[in-house]
Amino acid sequence: MTETKNNNGLKVLAGLLGVVLLGVIIYTVSLYQDKKKTTAVLTQEKQLVVEDLNSLKSEYDKAILESNATNEELVTARDNIAKYIDSVKSMKGDIASLSRYRRQVGVLKAEREQLLKQVDSLTKSNTLIAMQRDSTYVELEKQTVFNDSLVVQNTQLADVVEKGSALNLSKFNVDAVKERGSGKLTSTSRAKRTDKFKICFTVADNVIANAGDREFFVEVLDPQGNVLGESYSKTNDSGASVTYSKGTSFYYENKSLDVCDYINKPAGEFQKGNYMVNVYDDGLKLLGTSKFTLK
Repeated sequence: MTETKNNNGLKVLAGLLGVVLLGVIIYTVSLYQDKKKTTAVLTQEKQLVVEDLNSLKSEYDKAILESNATNEELVTARDNIAKYIDSVKSMKGDIASLSRYRRQVGVLKAEREQLLKQVDSLTKSNTLIAMQRDSTYVELEKQTVFNDSLVVQNTQLADVVEKGSALNLSKFNVDAVKERGSGKLTSTSRAKRTDKFKICFTVADNVIANAGDREFFVEVLDPQGNVLGESYSKTNDSGASVTYSKGTSFYYENKSLDVCDYINKPAGEFQKGNYMVNVYDDGLKLLGTSKFTLK
């Protein structure tokens, strides 16, 4: 009787253990299924976050490429996104941790919109500046051409004024003369009777010429082509030079002016033959030439 009771107790205990074991198995399988499902969801969510982050990174790459100048804020934002991508790929957290990344993606999208607006505004501003710069360059080119034209005109005008203000002779006359005891001078064509050459010229009036002291240079060449007188030398700014017989000074007041000067007889007598007299201004411009013959 007692043995029968013990066997029944063992059977009950075995049944209870079987029920408990079955419950453990069912619970374990349920936990495995939940973990598997959670892992799949986590993997899918991670993939979605990575795809969103890669999309943001691509948009930043495009914005940086299209920007005329490197934008440090865009580069920094793109580099930060690259770090987030690496963090999400390597994370072993739970859904809660991944949710924080999802929220961060939303923050990054808002930041992207703000930065792209700033870049767009800056691009438009740079485009406007470039247009204004090009317009300014065109105006400067026009002004340069205009200034060059003015320089040419001013140079031409200066040449005209310089030429117009140059003095010229309206009359030029050379006379061989003999000086009498009374001091009176009489013209002669004889070499032996000639004491000096009287050289007279009339400076024409010129209202735009500079008034003041002037000096013309008289060059007298004898029949052999030698310069009579002291044979002074004069060189102008261009390097041209003239050997002349005498410098004749006068004061010019923009009105017609008669000027006379004399070339005295050399140590001996004047030679027979052909003589030539040239008159130059202070720039060595030839103003007049006269020829005559002594017998």
